[in-house]
Amino acid sequence: MTFAMVFPGQGSQAVGMLSEMHEQAPIVTTLFEEASHVLGYDLWQTVAEGPAETLNQTRVTQPAILTASVALWRLFCARTELRPSVMAGHSLGEYSALVCADVVPFDEAVALVATRGELMQEAVPEGEGAMSVVLGLEDEVIIDVCRHAAQGQVVEAVNFNAPGQVVIAGNAAAVERAGAAAKEAGARRVQPLPVSVPAHSSLMRAAAERFADTLATTTIGEGRIPVLHNVGVDEVSDTRTALVEQLYSPVPWTRIVQTMSDRGVETLMECGPGKVLCGLARRIDRAVSTFPLHTPDTLATAIDHLTSTG
Repeated sequence: MTFAMVFPGQGSQAVGMLSEMHEQAPIVTTLFEEASHVLGYDLWQTVAEGPAETLNQTRVTQPAILTASVALWRLFCARTELRPSVMAGHSLGEYSALVCADVVPFDEAVALVATRGELMQEAVPEGEGAMSVVLGLEDEVIIDVCRHAAQGQVVEAVNFNAPGQVVIAGNAAAVERAGAAAKEAGARRVQPLPVSVPAHSSLMRAAAERFADTLATTTIGEGRIPVLHNVGVDEVSDTRTALVEQLYSPVPWTRIVQTMSDRGVETLMECGPGKVLCGLARRIDRAVSTFPLHTPDTLATAIDHLTSTG
């Protein structure tokens, strides 16, 4: 059985996530303690108790999702010797993939994504940026809509999540104009996202320039499992450059899943809180089986599937 492991990004967090795992698996508890030591505050308390406003702050969300995802990976590895043929992560999830592939040490990654979140928020003041998801339009139509709606500001297609589902980001007023134009063009729905950081848009270039300095001192290893990066949709030799460019480049998630399928991947495991990527994968390629790993029951089901299918 050829399978891939994928890791979610921001938006998959929720107060109380992994609570069953935390109670039952010392691996999860220990990893959150390690992350808390790096961050200087009790990360698990924030995850378990909230409030949601704190967990949803980008500088907190990023280490929380990273830690949850890596904890699930270590729990998976403790329960089976089976390993994926390839990994990938959606936006922030790329960092989880790199940790699990032994490219970046966990403690360095925790500090790295916390800094990443801070720089992203500082790059665009609260309320000046926005993101919306557009449903039911072709990619090229959305790109054209954004081009005409910019009017001297920034609005761009930044997440190509699945056929008919694209996220746009940029200056708040331009995103609003593009959303209205998308509806006029026939979009089934335009839904503003509860974030003010216009991730993966060109407004993140300033953050990327500062982030490059942080990445310069990060340990980068060879890795044991191939990771498809967001930038280029392939394994790369220069991980630091790929991560810098990722901040202001679109996430071609549809192409990433299609590339996995072309490589013979039959099953996709979502290693992180929630099951957003499982839903997207089913829209991209219905032939690929999907399994989330975020609860004791779903983890057991996924491992049983892999074991039974060889």
